[in-house]
Amino acid sequence: METSEPSSSTRNGTSIPGTHPGDRYIRHVASSDLPLREIAPGRFVAELAEPASAFGKAWYRLRRALIGRPLRTAEAAHERIGKAKALAVFSSDALSSTAYATEEILRILILAGSVAYAFVLPIGLAIVLLLAIVVFSYRQTIRAYPHGGGTYIVTKDNLGTLPGLLAAAALLSDYVLTVAVSISAGVAAITSAFPSLYPWRVELAVAAIVLLTIANLRGVRESATIFMLPTYAFIASIGVLILLGLASLAGIGPTPHPVRYEAPPPSSPLTLFLVLRAFASGSTALTGVEAISNGVPAFKEPQAENARTTLLAMGLILGSLFSGITLLSYHFHLIPSERETIVSQLARTLVDTSPFYYVVQAATAFILFLAANTAFADFPRLGYFLARDRFLPRQFRFQGDRLAFSTGILTLGILNSLLVIVGHASVSALIPLYAVGVFTAFTLSQTSMVVHWWRSGQGRWRRLPWHSLLINGIGAIATGIVTIVVVVTKFTHGAWMVVLLIPALIGMMVAIHRHYVSVADQLRVAPEEARRRLRLVPRRSIAVVPVASLNRASLTALAYARSIADDITAVHVATEPESGEALQQRWREAGLTIPLVIVDSPYRELLGPLVAVIEKIHREKGAPLITVVIPEFVTAHWWERLLHTQTAWRLRRALVQIPDLAITMVPYHLEE
Repeated sequence: METSEPSSSTRNGTSIPGTHPGDRYIRHVASSDLPLREIAPGRFVAELAEPASAFGKAWYRLRRALIGRPLRTAEAAHERIGKAKALAVFSSDALSSTAYATEEILRILILAGSVAYAFVLPIGLAIVLLLAIVVFSYRQTIRAYPHGGGTYIVTKDNLGTLPGLLAAAALLSDYVLTVAVSISAGVAAITSAFPSLYPWRVELAVAAIVLLTIANLRGVRESATIFMLPTYAFIASIGVLILLGLASLAGIGPTPHPVRYEAPPPSSPLTLFLVLRAFASGSTALTGVEAISNGVPAFKEPQAENARTTLLAMGLILGSLFSGITLLSYHFHLIPSERETIVSQLARTLVDTSPFYYVVQAATAFILFLAANTAFADFPRLGYFLARDRFLPRQFRFQGDRLAFSTGILTLGILNSLLVIVGHASVSALIPLYAVGVFTAFTLSQTSMVVHWWRSGQGRWRRLPWHSLLINGIGAIATGIVTIVVVVTKFTHGAWMVVLLIPALIGMMVAIHRHYVSVADQLRVAPEEARRRLRLVPRRSIAVVPVASLNRASLTALAYARSIADDITAVHVATEPESGEALQQRWREAGLTIPLVIVDSPYRELLGPLVAVIEKIHREKGAPLITVVIPEFVTAHWWERLLHTQTAWRLRRALVQIPDLAITMVPYHLEE
């Protein structure tokens, strides 16, 4: 919402130059004793002010201590990150999967006994080949969408809205499960090194989620700085461990001390279905590969080139670490255990319980905790795009003090805290739910790119970019096959929940969109209707009307204000520069003669600047009483209120503390 201010005072009554006669009714406000700063003639900026109450001051200082100082909207460009930090932010999920992907392959194969070990290396090789296909496919996506080619956007543009929502629902479920699985695996790494902490695994997981939530509320650049050291420490420590293992195989490294856990008795025959199930479990190594494609806008310029380079580097590192761990686990014949991870067993096999063992475990635990950061980086961004297209509540569009999408971050933190509590922070309990969403998104994204390249060549064979089309076509076929394998092999082991969840999410998003479309249709007003509704004879008094946009709800409030006052000022706080300009344009087109006051709010604060403007108008008018007419629309159903920001109710609570103000709520009732 945005605000505006009166034109009647001599101090602020100078017209702003413009080409339209209606410009004389539009003013920008400033005052030396309010948090409003003049930056140019006729243009002012709302500054932040510390709250006056003791509780407000305490909360304000606590927020500053936890998430840092507020950032201006104009500082968004400085929050972009380079390739080194981007690898830490967007690749931690994919890189961390090497800590448990091999273990999940072994956990399935061991059901058929030791004879199934012969399939470990072929499955690992197939996953590495699939990784290469997906990485090169997404490099083509970034080339085609250099300003951000998230799976939802690519699919919606090329396949339509419903497939786009399917991709979005798949990714939303994947991001939630990414956090739960990564945090649970990180806790498993800690309890492997310190078994006495095993009973506290749920509490440790929730604490890690809370810390990650706070870190991400501080903004992308700061979270990247925090996460760089653990990410590169993991790459280095696992890399050294693999080199030691390869040296040991060559007879020139440390003498191995294989860790032996008793293999469970065979409980399943060695069938093609079991091998495919093991492949599906190991394919979790690819989760998070799409994150760089989704996060292109967070890169420094040149954005697309930096993203493509980072994606290739991530693919090479991921493939090397996964291959090394799989080869050594096969060679030393390691057996999965609930009490100790495969990485822990491998480290103890090569370096026993030397200090380097604890370095490996610490680095693994940190990268697994921070792997959740990929979801914290992409879930809120996807939520923003869905909210922008009116498929999620509009609260997901708003950025917090640190230019982070706070609603998305907090939502992800709350959902995952509940999920690890319900799942008892168990990786094996959560893994079956994991890969369905990510491979569904992979398949839709690559299929969309095939359509994109076909359209770019206008369907003519000679004009088609065959190189790009072939890469994405292979990616679509490969990931489509894996999607089917994952759904079939994991369906009875928990994947059925995700298969049901995705359509439920799509239904929810469609219902939200239908509601917002209905609201927009009912609030839409033509310029002729605006002029007709406001042709009333005014009475003597002063009124201020906060307006978010020129719609039927605000028009009803303006008409009511005109029926009770002859001195009316409309006020708009511009939390986004475009909204103020759009409102000015509509004000001119409607030919409204009610003065419009606009306050730019670069910190995206709404209530503070609005209250400040109303207090200023009150003093300048010198009236004993001023009426604030607040427009609001009333939804047909109680649950629909949750989809709106309740700004009118919050504004009333803020204004009721100010003396000599009469507050009038003017409701506009929406139909079903």
